[in-house]
This record gives sequence, C-alpha cells and structure tokens, in this order.
Amino acid sequence: MSLLFLSDLHLDPERPQITALFERFLATEARGAEAVYLLGDLFEAFIGDDDDGEIATRVATATRALRDSGVPVFFQRGNRDFLVGPDYAAKAGWTLLPDPAVILLAGEPTLLLHGDLLCLDDHAYQAFRRQVRDPAWQQGFLAQPLAARRAFAAQARKASAAAQSGREESIGDVTPAEVARLMALHGVRRMIHGHTHRPGVYPVALPDGSEGQRIVLGDWYEQGSVLRVDAAGFALGGVA
Repeated sequence: MSLLFLSDLHLDPERPQITALFERFLATEARGAEAVYLLGDLFEAFIGDDDDGEIATRVATATRALRDSGVPVFFQRGNRDFLVGPDYAAKAGWTLLPDPAVILLAGEPTLLLHGDLLCLDDHAYQAFRRQVRDPAWQQGFLAQPLAARRAFAAQARKASAAAQSGREESIGDVTPAEVARLMALHGVRRMIHGHTHRPGVYPVALPDGSEGQRIVLGDWYEQGSVLRVDAAGFALGGVA
C-alpha cells in the first residue's frame, strides 16, 4: 500500500476535466492507498464552509466516499483555500493538519507544508497572507453574503494573475535559507510541499553541514500529479 501526496489542483468550473480526473483518481487508485494527503490549493478559490457551489459539493462528496471506504484523508490549507474550516472538513471527511506538520514517513520524520511560507522574497504575497490569515479579517469576510465573497474571490484571482505575469521568476520560488531554517527547527531532513509548481527532488544544505531533501509536488493545471510513497521508495508521477 502507498501513501499519496497531492497539492495545487486549483479545481475550478473553468477546467471541468481536471475535476473529473480528480474524482476518478479518488474512486480508483486512491481506494487502495494507506492514506491520502492534500497539501493545499485543492480549490482555485474557497469562500467559506457554507459554499454551496458545484466544485465544493463534488469534492466533499468524493473525498467523503474515499474516507468512508477506509482510506484516511488529511488536508492542509493552502493560499487559495485558507478559509477551510471544521464544518467543511467534517463534511468532506478530512482530518485537518496544521501548516507545517511533521509526520513519520518511511521511518523518518518529514515536514509537510503547503509551501507559501517558504517564499519570503515574494513580499507582496507575504503581506497579503498576513492580512487574510488575521482572524478579524476572516470573521468580517465570512459575514458577507456568498455572492459578495464570490465576487471578491474572482477579483483576487485576476489580481494574482496580473501580479505573477509581471514579476521575476525567482520571486515565486522558495527562499533557500528559510527552507533550511524550518527543517532545522523541526529536526527533519526531508520536506514535502507544493505551491511553487516546480515538481522535483531538490537537495537542501542544512545548518549542520549535512544534506537534506526537499520534494516539491506538481500542479494539476494541465494533468494530474501525485507523489507515491511505498516500500519501493518515493516516486513523482502522473495520474491516469
């Protein structure tokens, strides 16, 4: 049996084929997994636990069915779905994880996180993150009608796309010193994250002079991507 790690699906009504691919994955390969870990940005936008939109409803139905089949589903909030709360998590059958979180993986402590905390050079995003993670801001936002929240999310997506098109490529990647600092802080030599859309396995120079490992998950904009961990090792690959 394998452990499956996914992130950055960015499920959206404009890409119905990706939602269908995710549902098919949950109903097939994932049914034979030991557990499934969703490390944030499952949604292109999530506007609250009371979201009655098609994508939120379909995802909750599909992941709850997986959990009910006996496969635990763990979820870590990303920068697109930071408003996921306990009500939706219960509906979807998820166990919520803090960001970051340490799990024992293949006999070694491993740090899991969405990845946006690592991108310290993206100053505009980090300022936005501090704003929207503030409990008072979230309370005020969630008090608005669904229509107003949907309009805000649509505008935020446009602003994000415009900002990304005009910035240096390196700004959206991790800050190496922060990667090493967090790994040392949590006493791990392996990290798994998403967010940067740069899938691969990268070496990390740790403060004690040793080398660690950073595994970056792929996004689902064009095709599925999953990290499979089993007795044979670690494999980043696609989804049929």
